[in-house]
Amino acid sequence: MTTRTPLSAGPDGLLPDLTPDTLRVDPLERADTIPSSWYTDARLGPFEQRAVFRPSWQVVGHVSLVANAGDYVCATVAGEPIIVVRNADGEIRAFYNVCRHRGGPLAMDDHGACRMLQCRYHGWTYTLDGALRGVPRFDRTELFDRADFALVPVAVDVWEGLVWVCVGEPALPLAVTLDGIAERIAPQDLTGVRFHSRVEYAVACDWKVYVDNFLEGYHLPLVHPELCKTLDVSAYVTETFEWHSLQHSPIRETPDGGVYGEGDAFYYFVFPNVMLNILPGRLQTNVVLPDGPGRCRVLFDFFYADGTAPDQIAGDLAFSDAVQQEDIEICEAVQRGLASRGYDRGRFSVECEAGVHHFQALLKRAVADGIWNTGDPPAAPPGLRPA
Repeated sequence: MTTRTPLSAGPDGLLPDLTPDTLRVDPLERADTIPSSWYTDARLGPFEQRAVFRPSWQVVGHVSLVANAGDYVCATVAGEPIIVVRNADGEIRAFYNVCRHRGGPLAMDDHGACRMLQCRYHGWTYTLDGALRGVPRFDRTELFDRADFALVPVAVDVWEGLVWVCVGEPALPLAVTLDGIAERIAPQDLTGVRFHSRVEYAVACDWKVYVDNFLEGYHLPLVHPELCKTLDVSAYVTETFEWHSLQHSPIRETPDGGVYGEGDAFYYFVFPNVMLNILPGRLQTNVVLPDGPGRCRVLFDFFYADGTAPDQIAGDLAFSDAVQQEDIEICEAVQRGLASRGYDRGRFSVECEAGVHHFQALLKRAVADGIWNTGDPPAAPPGLRPA
């Protein structure tokens, strides 16, 4: 077993196993997986929020949820509470879901509608553009200017009917991050689906375990035997792009049409934690959120084309839940294995795990950039030092 020395980097002073060796990106055929400590050391979590999640685009919902002025959607992005709202001019705006008085929430539901944004703590009110409008019982407060206390805005963009936000400085425009997806799935049109429901899963594994699991079909025969009857696993292909990857499979033809119908299944992953499961007449968005050491939450939003039969939706939801329960069981077992003294780093199947390697390479790049941006980096691995 290799002996490792934890690295003290930057003001955190607590980053484990971040060395030139572990940050180096080798070709798939020669690469090791990331160290087990990246999944198990609780001290890495706050650094990941800052270095990995803040500069990334995160999907928060569909435009159908903010169709009218005053409609809003709430989300947690990079650990931050966010509210997205459509204003009176029809524009979609995003703000921190935080009142500028003493940090109270403007909304506490996943989504809803309002005429103005009002703090649920002390009643300060804001216009749908974020300007402070009403300040109860503040007449005697001196040197107070409402203009200084507008809501803090967040970058927001829309792609194919999906609303995305970024709480930091976006590494790239959203259109660049998602380049090529809409053309690849044509003639399917994601703008034509409507939100149906959300299912949330609490999973006792690090968020990266769940992402790794999503990114390969290697485990399908053992973990998902029923899914293997639906997908043509022999034609399962993984493709990688700059900031996203695709797992693609034809859907098996069955006499009754099966739970997925006829066509193709597109499983897209957008770095670092967003999944787009695009199937005939439907869309699932899965967002994997860190939830403390060794835990994550997975938010499944289900969207369907108009006219989808209720029994078809019910069957789809039940099948999806069965698959997720299988994934949860294996991911939680993997988390226990990663914490064992019997494991440190593994290798990749060139045939089956290109998506996992691609994700871990992007993760290494984000972590290396984060070290350089926080003060006291190690020697930069080749190809990873920021320009």
